[in-house]
Amino acid sequence: MTATPGSFAGTFSNSERAELLALGRTRKYPRNARVFTEGELSDFVVVVVEGRIKVLASTSDGTEAVLGIRSPGALVGELAAFDGGPRTASAIAIDPLAVRIIPAEEFREFVARSPGAALEIIRMLMGRLREGDRRRVEFGAYDATSRVAHLLCDLASEHARRPDGAIEVRLAQHELAGLVGASRESVARALAVLRDRSLVTTGRGTVTIVDSESLRAFVS
Repeated sequence: MTATPGSFAGTFSNSERAELLALGRTRKYPRNARVFTEGELSDFVVVVVEGRIKVLASTSDGTEAVLGIRSPGALVGELAAFDGGPRTASAIAIDPLAVRIIPAEEFREFVARSPGAALEIIRMLMGRLREGDRRRVEFGAYDATSRVAHLLCDLASEHARRPDGAIEVRLAQHELAGLVGASRESVARALAVLRDRSLVTTGRGTVTIVDSESLRAFVS
């Protein structure tokens, strides 16, 4: 596993990461398969090894909102390991996916003997709270174009640059729409604005950030 920088396992030493990946068992999922479903009771956590997971939660109008995209090294479904309650969200494979399924008790024992892992869980949860607070502010203060541009800036830090300096983000328009709380049509118009400014190009299921520095200047 090549852990994404900033992910749960991304800050571990090689020995800590090896210990984590020795837990549980490996399971593979095809694209669009559900890893777990909101509301169900299950007693395991998921560590992403290859591919990406989309985390969604139901809204009051019966639709699903995208809460986040998790890349290799990410920990998903951690609340179930500690509170034993129903899943608060669903997890779906965006790509062909390989994960490590770790029983909750086994994971708790790992955290108990690894202070670094415990601190990383705290850091991760605080980061998600901050991200949620910031997104709520953005939803009320910015138009769809600004929200899409902010999101792409965030995602740029999680993806490798190509030799030409561009950064390819493999998300479809409806997935971007779920992440920024806008309609697919609004996202399409936002991407058109960013294309016109030569900040991004778009393809089937992808957005390529052509100039990340100019994109950051656009949202500053």
